[in-house]
Amino acid sequence: MVFGVHPVEEALASGNEIDRIFIVKSANHPGLQKLSSEARDRGISVKAVPIEKLHRLTRGNHQGVIAFMSAIDFADIESVVNQAMEKDEVPLIVVLDQITDVRNVGAIARSAECCGVHGMIMGKDSSAPMSGDAVKSSAGALLRVPMARAQSLPRAVTDLEMMGLQIIACSEKGDSLLSDVDFTLPTALIMGSEEKGISTAIWKTCSMHAKIATVGEVASLNVSVAAGMALYEILNQRRKSQY
Repeated sequence: MVFGVHPVEEALASGNEIDRIFIVKSANHPGLQKLSSEARDRGISVKAVPIEKLHRLTRGNHQGVIAFMSAIDFADIESVVNQAMEKDEVPLIVVLDQITDVRNVGAIARSAECCGVHGMIMGKDSSAPMSGDAVKSSAGALLRVPMARAQSLPRAVTDLEMMGLQIIACSEKGDSLLSDVDFTLPTALIMGSEEKGISTAIWKTCSMHAKIATVGEVASLNVSVAAGMALYEILNQRRKSQY
């Protein structure tokens, strides 16, 4: 965490990965307005917050601005897909839509690393910060599985489709079973938040909407548990196809 106008300016100038910036609401200071503009131009999430929130985050002289450095280096998702194809591997990408809990993101990354996922992608906004807590929750998997951050997640999903990946939504609202999907094909698996689900813009782009078969009365699963089950289904199908 970096706070104060000049330290945050230096952080921006350094080129290091900045996950997000909090700026006090109704900021009239020219330095803060300049910071906000520069950060947005670089695609960094900037959020206006009450000054009380900044006071809770640090007792230091924050001057109305706090920046959070990312604990990981973000990847280019197109390069990740191309690298998989160059290795004669079938690309598998996990898309995290509006998942804000770092523990869920960490747990999903852990399952992704175990199941051979080539990369993950999340939106610039409405997503969990890539902090040390996220890396810890992933047992280090976030340092092994490339993570990309998209300015527009729906546009990024469309780009994945244009690269030849089928877009599969994993949701209890699906009209097919996950086990009926052919996951031996290049795939982008969409996982939505437990509160909001998969956004309408992304839902419309999906090739299929598939659900996990369950027999209990509880209709939905924790998103990280659901992701683990879905990824195991994909791994199982791909292993069988090799024999």
